[in-house]
Amino acid sequence: MGWGRTLFLGDIGNRLDIGDCENEVARLRRNLDSQSSVDDSQDQQIRTLRADNDELKLYLAALIRLLTSKNVISAGEITGLVEAIDAEDGSIDGRAAGPIA
Repeated sequence: MGWGRTLFLGDIGNRLDIGDCENEVARLRRNLDSQSSVDDSQDQQIRTLRADNDELKLYLAALIRLLTSKNVISAGEITGLVEAIDAEDGSIDGRAAGPIA
């Protein structure tokens, strides 16, 4: 591809350059379509994870409210336990990396 083809082959060289460009554009479009499909799949997975996370928060809130309303455990005890579990992995970051029980 380039001026050499045009110089030596004239219109045929130009047509070959155009064909190369068309092939490259088609390849790029296929890559873009493929990436778009991956992005759509990831977007769907993220939506599913968010919905699952929202549902877990709902159930956790219901459980905490039930336990505190029945005086099984106080809100302060729950907060203290959460802080202790958070610190178990050596980093207070709002996440737990260790075992559940």
